[in-house]
Amino acid sequence: MDVMPQQDPESRQPPEPCPQDPQDRQDPQAPYVMPAEGATAVPPPPPTLRTTLRRAAFGAVAAGVLLAGALVAVEDGEGGGPKEPGPVERAEAATTAGSPASLSDLTALIGDRQKWVEAHPEDAPSLATLGTAYVEWARRSADATYYARAEETLKRSLEARPGERENGEAWVGLAALANARHDFLAAKRWGETVRKQQPKTWSVYPVLIDAYTGLGDQKAATAATERFGELREGVPALARTAELYRGQGWREDALATAREAADRATQPAEKADALHRLGELAWERGEPEEAVAQFDAALRTDAGHHTSLAGRARALVALERTDEALSAYQSALEKLPRPEYALELGELFESLGLDGDARTQYTALREMVAGAEKAGVDESLVLARFEADHGDPDTAVELLRGQWAKQHRSAAVADALGWALHRAGESEEGLEYARRAADTGVRNASYAYHLGVIQRELEDYGPARRSLEQAVRTNPAFSPLAAPLAEEALEALGEPPAGGPGDMQPPPPPPPPAPETAPEPEPETKRETKPGTSDPSASAAAPSKSPVPSEAAPGGKTAEKPEAAEKPEAAGASKSA
Repeated sequence: MDVMPQQDPESRQPPEPCPQDPQDRQDPQAPYVMPAEGATAVPPPPPTLRTTLRRAAFGAVAAGVLLAGALVAVEDGEGGGPKEPGPVERAEAATTAGSPASLSDLTALIGDRQKWVEAHPEDAPSLATLGTAYVEWARRSADATYYARAEETLKRSLEARPGERENGEAWVGLAALANARHDFLAAKRWGETVRKQQPKTWSVYPVLIDAYTGLGDQKAATAATERFGELREGVPALARTAELYRGQGWREDALATAREAADRATQPAEKADALHRLGELAWERGEPEEAVAQFDAALRTDAGHHTSLAGRARALVALERTDEALSAYQSALEKLPRPEYALELGELFESLGLDGDARTQYTALREMVAGAEKAGVDESLVLARFEADHGDPDTAVELLRGQWAKQHRSAAVADALGWALHRAGESEEGLEYARRAADTGVRNASYAYHLGVIQRELEDYGPARRSLEQAVRTNPAFSPLAAPLAEEALEALGEPPAGGPGDMQPPPPPPPPAPETAPEPEPETKRETKPGTSDPSASAAAPSKSPVPSEAAPGGKTAEKPEAAEKPEAAGASKSA
C-alpha cells in the first residue's frame, strides 16, 4: 500500500545552504576569517611545500577533534541526529509493513489525510489510504458509523482512478470493509480480483485469509497464508501463520510461532497484538494465570489495546477473581462496545445469580446488534448464540441457516448451528454440524461440550463421555455457565462399563500341544466280530487338544443406559469464539 505522506512538494525541499557554510569555502578545514578592510583582490602567492604539510597535519588533527566531538554529541543526544518519527509517520510505517498502528497514531493519520484530500480531492492513493484507515478505526473502536465513511471514500478513490489503473489498494480497502461487515463472499470477490490482476500485491493476502477463514475454506486460507509469507516476511506473516496453526488445532506450532512474532515485534501496537495472541492461546489451553500475565503485558505495551481488557476479564473469571473480572468487562465494554463482550458479561452475572444485571447486558447486546445492522454489519452469529441459550432457539436456527446459505461455514458457525438445532429439539441434525466443527481440529472446549451434550441426548454414551472429557481437559473453566454443566453431565454418565476398550487385553496364546509318543504294541488277540460291525481298533482315539480361548469382543457402544438418576441438563451457555 502506498501510504507515503501527500505533502506540499515545497515543504520537502532542502534548505538553501548558508553562504558562509564551510562546504562553500576552498579550504573546509581552515577557520573562516573576515577579509581585512581595504585588502587587495589580487590572489595570494601559492603556499610552499612546508606550509602545505603543516596545514595537512593541522587539518588531520582538527578533523579528529571534530569527529570525537560529534560522537560525544550524538551519544549525549545533543547532536543533529535523525528526527524522531511523528504519529503520522509511525502509522504510515506500520501500514506499509502490514502491522497494526496504535489508535493515537491512527487518529493522527486520519486527520492528516482528511486535510490533504480536502485540498486535493482527486488524489486517488490518499483517498484509498483514508478509506482503509476508516475501516481500521471502526474495527478497533467498534464505531460502525465509520464503515459508511470508508465506503464513500473508497468509491471516491475508484472514481478518481479505476482499480485497473494501478489503484488496487482501493479494491483491497473494499475487501477489508466487507470482512469487517462479515460479508466474506464480497471480500473474497474483491480480493481475488486484485490477486488476479496484481498477484504480487502483498496487502491483498491478509484480507483474503480473513475471507477464506470466514467461509470455512481452510485449504484456500492455508495457501493464502503461505503466499503472504513469501511476499512479506516478518512479524505480520508470523502472526498470520500462528492463527492458521491455531485454527487447525496445532497448539505447539501455534505457540512457537506466536512467541517468535512477539520476540521480533518492535512497535508498541505490533508488540501488544502479539502478546494478546499469546494470552488467547494460554486461555484456550486452560492456563488462566499465564493468560492474565500476557494480557497485562499487552496493556502495558499499548494501553489502547482494548481487546486485551476483555481477554483479561475472561481469564480472571477462571481464577475466581470475580470483582476484578466484572471491572475489566465493564471497562472493555465502555471502550470497545462489542456484542460478544455483553454476552459474556451477561452470562457471568447469570452465573452469580444476578439475573437483573444479566438482563441489562442482554438488552444492551440486542441494541448493539441493531445498531451494527443499520451500518451494514452482520452480527447474526453472536445474536444466534444468545438466542440459543437465553432466548428463542428457533430464531437462532433461522439466523444460522441464513449464514450457512451465504456460505459462511466456519467452525464457529457450524458449532453454533449444531447447538441451536439441539436446543430447538432437532438433535440428530444438530449432530452433523457439531461434528463438522470438531473435525476441523480446533481445540475449543465449548465445541467439545456442545458435541458431547448432543451425543448424550442421542444416547451415544461412549462418544459423549469422550467429548465431555475433552471439553473439561482442554479448559476446565471455558464458561461460567457451561463449564459446571459439563462437569455435571460427565459425572452423570459415570465410568465406562467394565470390559470396555480400556480394559481389553490381547487373548493369551494357546498352550503348546503335548508331544506325541508312539504307543506300545499290544499283543494281537483274535476277536469275533459280528457281520455289519466295525473293528474297535479301527477307530483309535485322537489325542485331545487344548481349546484356544475365544477372542474378547471389541468394545463399542453399550446397549443399556448408564446407571444414573437422571440426565444432566442439556442446556448450556455459549462462549464467544
